[in-house]
Amino acid sequence: MKVTKAELVTSAVKPEHYPKTHLPEIALAGRSNVGKSSFINKMVNRKNLARTSQKPGKTQLLNFFTINDVLHFVDVPGYGFAKVSKKEKEAWGTMIETYIQEREQLKAVVLIIDIRHKPSKDDELMYDWLKHFEIPVILVATKADKVPKGKWQKQLKQIKESLEKDPEDPLLLFSSETAEGKDKIWKTIEAYIK
Repeated sequence: MKVTKAELVTSAVKPEHYPKTHLPEIALAGRSNVGKSSFINKMVNRKNLARTSQKPGKTQLLNFFTINDVLHFVDVPGYGFAKVSKKEKEAWGTMIETYIQEREQLKAVVLIIDIRHKPSKDDELMYDWLKHFEIPVILVATKADKVPKGKWQKQLKQIKESLEKDPEDPLLLFSSETAEGKDKIWKTIEAYIK
């Protein structure tokens, strides 16, 4: 997809705040410091559409971005590192759960994993949870530029094994530095929103 238009439409907490459109939606999930904002910015060719932060856990709402007026990216709060209270984390959990279980426009979740590390317990829980609710998952192994090409397959194998990946779920490489995998990911997303 050639992106010519991308903008933040709204930030939401409850279903009544979600955009009142019928555009298909792709949610983006991952650990707090995995690079979801960098992923969004690279995918839509914009430097600062999604704000990146040195402090993990900046996203605290569901952020809806409209892309070419044909779909929404929905950035959900990262899990793991964010220095927030237990109560706040529970509120985020409820917000994300409500969105993922109830939003009819949701077509798939892009689950972003850092290729350099074995998936965390939180990554495994998120993947299992999405599979439990029969939500299509597109796995993206990001930060590919930080690993020598010769080690990519070994790292991807580790992700597959840790998550006990379902054969039907795509696992794609990505780098927000080099745009590695960007076109493949767009093709995959387009297949889910047709």
